[in-house]
Amino acid sequence: MTTPIDIREISVPALAYLGDCVIELCVRRYLVTELGLSTSAHLNEKALDYVRAPMQAEAMKHILPHLTDEEAAYFRRGRNMGHSSVPKRASVSEYRTATGMETLFGYLHLTGQTDRINTLFSIAYGIDLAEK
Repeated sequence: MTTPIDIREISVPALAYLGDCVIELCVRRYLVTELGLSTSAHLNEKALDYVRAPMQAEAMKHILPHLTDEEAAYFRRGRNMGHSSVPKRASVSEYRTATGMETLFGYLHLTGQTDRINTLFSIAYGIDLAEK
């Protein structure tokens, strides 16, 4: 039997790390099931349109008005986390916002909110990620 996780004890970098994986999985699922892409070259190329920091920062603009107070708090925790480096293709602001988005999605995953993940991902990118 596993001990329940106290989400407050999970570090922001760990939530962001997990959230990055959650977003990547949402993107991959969308590309395969909705767009029908089937080659790794096409999948990898198209996935970058969704997972780069500038795109995630843009996606967060769509999500922010729909967040609960608790979700917004997790987003802010991630956004405000100190960064020692920033990718070449992103501004500091974009990178911080993307980290906030990843933290939010990590939080949602660890709290078992799969439907909320799908809803926010759909809002973020203007796509339908509903179960088939």
